Amino acid sequence: MTRDQVRYSWRPGCPVQVSDLRMITMTHWGFDDKVHTGRLVVNKDVADDLVSVFKRLYGYRFPIRKMEPIDAYKGSDFDSIEANNTSAFNCRAATGSTSWSEHAYGRAIDINPRENPYVYADGSNAHRNADAYVKRPLDKPGVINPGDRVVRAFESIGWGWGGYWSGAKDLQHFSKSGR
Repeated sequence: MTRDQVRYSWRPGCPVQVSDLRMITMTHWGFDDKVHTGRLVVNKDVADDLVSVFKRLYGYRFPIRKMEPIDAYKGSDFDSIEANNTSAFNCRAATGSTSWSEHAYGRAIDINPRENPYVYADGSNAHRNADAYVKRPLDKPGVINPGDRVVRAFESIGWGWGGYWSGAKDLQHFSKSGR
């Protein structure tokens, strides 16, 4: 990775150095039932594990709307979510916190954020384009449900799913720490 590749998502003071990040390029199924190529920026210590999970998701033909580094959205988590973009590294605070997000370490990923929204404890979400996807279980393409094969694929590498959190649930979010 070079500093130019993470121009908007990395800044001095981030808890990970640019030299500890890797760009992984992967093929994935799209919602159009065609094969696409996507890219994720992740911490080098989780790159191989994530490639193995995405190989499984590819074998399941699990659709992913798009997969671009957050820098395509100038580091804006909100804009990336609005575009239904699957992304990983972004040096930012956790939602509703001043502590670093697991994304700031490159050890978290958000998958199909429209189909798998962040749901507040009261059942609302910040993205109106996701209103139809709040309740689980839900049988629609690209949706992640409790205990499904997507969750199990991430559990196989020791990652936790935000859909199991108490209170607010982050249905798009997987991380090495489970936070």
